[in-house]
Amino acid sequence: MSGTVSTAHRVRAVGNALNLSTVLGLGLGWAGRARLRVGPDALILAEGYRLPLPKASAFTVGNVVLMPGGTAEAVELRQPGTLAHEAAHSWQYFAFLGLPFLPAYAVAAGWSWLRTGDPASANWFERNAGLVRGGYVEHPVDNAGFRRVAKAIGITRAG
Repeated sequence: MSGTVSTAHRVRAVGNALNLSTVLGLGLGWAGRARLRVGPDALILAEGYRLPLPKASAFTVGNVVLMPGGTAEAVELRQPGTLAHEAAHSWQYFAFLGLPFLPAYAVAAGWSWLRTGDPASANWFERNAGLVRGGYVEHPVDNAGFRRVAKAIGITRAG
């Protein structure tokens, strides 16, 4: 899976190491007893990740793509384009200077849930990385989460 690495990918890898997001990703890989190997475009593949969260076939922290779903090849076979989707997230960590990406992502996921009832469908980060390419189903913007919150706290529409 490795080969010639472009200057841009080297810059991303160094930047994500310096901003500590890759360090966090490696720590998660270690905690999840993943097998590490070099992947395409200076990504680090953490295969066989064993911690129960998050529930995903792959997720990225810095330049580390963690795969509870087994190997990169197995994940790509089930969902072609997953590594490209995760590489886009690696660029997002770089753009957000590392760890500030995490609260920004959480806000985007919360907004998406309020608007669609799903944390990915209206999440800017997932849409920017290629929602369908990442294995997500696009839910309509129908304020499903807002309606759930209103029902839970007893707000009803007048009419």
